[in-house]
Amino acid sequence: MNIVKLSLRQLAARPLHTGLNVLLLSLGIATITLLMLFNAQMQDRLLSTAKGIDLVVGAKGSPLQLILSTVYHADIPPGNIPQKDADKLAKHPLVETAIPLSLGDNLLGHRIVGTTADYPALYGGKLAAGKLWSVSMEATLGANAARDARLKVGDEFASSHGLTAGGHMHDDNKYQVVGIFEPTGTVLDDLVLTDLQSVWDLHEAQTTTNTVFNPADPLAKTKADDDEEDGKPREYTALLIKYKTPLAVLALPRMINANTNMQAASPALESARLLSIVGFGLDAFRAFAVILIVSAALSVFVALYTALKERRFDLAVMRMLGSSRTRLFSAVLLEGLLLAIASAALGLFLGHAVLEWAGRLSLTPGLALTGRWWVPQEAWLALLAIGVGTFAALIPAIQAYRVEIATVLSER
Repeated sequence: MNIVKLSLRQLAARPLHTGLNVLLLSLGIATITLLMLFNAQMQDRLLSTAKGIDLVVGAKGSPLQLILSTVYHADIPPGNIPQKDADKLAKHPLVETAIPLSLGDNLLGHRIVGTTADYPALYGGKLAAGKLWSVSMEATLGANAARDARLKVGDEFASSHGLTAGGHMHDDNKYQVVGIFEPTGTVLDDLVLTDLQSVWDLHEAQTTTNTVFNPADPLAKTKADDDEEDGKPREYTALLIKYKTPLAVLALPRMINANTNMQAASPALESARLLSIVGFGLDAFRAFAVILIVSAALSVFVALYTALKERRFDLAVMRMLGSSRTRLFSAVLLEGLLLAIASAALGLFLGHAVLEWAGRLSLTPGLALTGRWWVPQEAWLALLAIGVGTFAALIPAIQAYRVEIATVLSER
């Protein structure tokens, strides 16, 4: 019998111990794999989503909240800004482009964004069917939004008030689907884009007096709004700005924050801040995974060492029948190696499977996760697992190498 078959049979003879050791080690590997994939994809998504946006201008409040709500569409915006002030800022000499956004409604949880045709270009949006919106109450849907709502070009739908599903339905004014984007793997896939006028038209009749901004109603109006000409307030949720010159990096945010009632926030700075916050939590999970791997290594060691004690007589007989010390040493060492290889394969599979499941269920809004993603560190993780298994089997293998035939047989 060759050494591989021998090792496999020894492992199969103890199915419970073998299964528990593989499960314990694979859980540690799966946890670290999941964290590596999540961290890599989060960084990639944050950077790619904010690409082309140097500055976000919105209502006063939390800069991080402003970035999350308008760039990543994963939070509620701090408020609205007057259209006239935003348009004036868009003409500033330091501004190359300024894309307005207006939020307030959703389609089954997918945000409806009033904007211009420049917005989908930020994410390389290409049409899979139909065309871009051109007039009020026309909408072009992201791939995920169209799939979840089961809509196609030519269909109509009623929006729901607010940024989450379950709000008041605007049944009296329905949107018409005029186009659907191809999947981009960005936040665009989960949005419904329309004209700014569409958002304003739907909310003109909802004027309230002496109110302040309500997070549940990003388009709530104040008394000051009624004083605008023709009684129809015009506001944006945010303005996405691209600088014209490097000088704008220092001058423009300071000018906006100091001299206007608006707030300027940098996606790059806030994304780095978000990564540092999330990274602290990831470190805790990573430490837990390391503990699992160390525990698994001890478990493998104990299992092999205990099994060796039970098999001392068998090993002595094998030595008497002609097996060399090296062959016995290699057989026990191979058991640990096979356990590690099985655990590494199962752990990597579980890590990718869990992330794919989380992505399909949209458990992370604004962050499209997928298990079909590989990072170079996974190869090192697999080698680490193999090293752990081999090291755990080293002492039992040495004990097998030192088996004395006469001593063991005399014990019987």
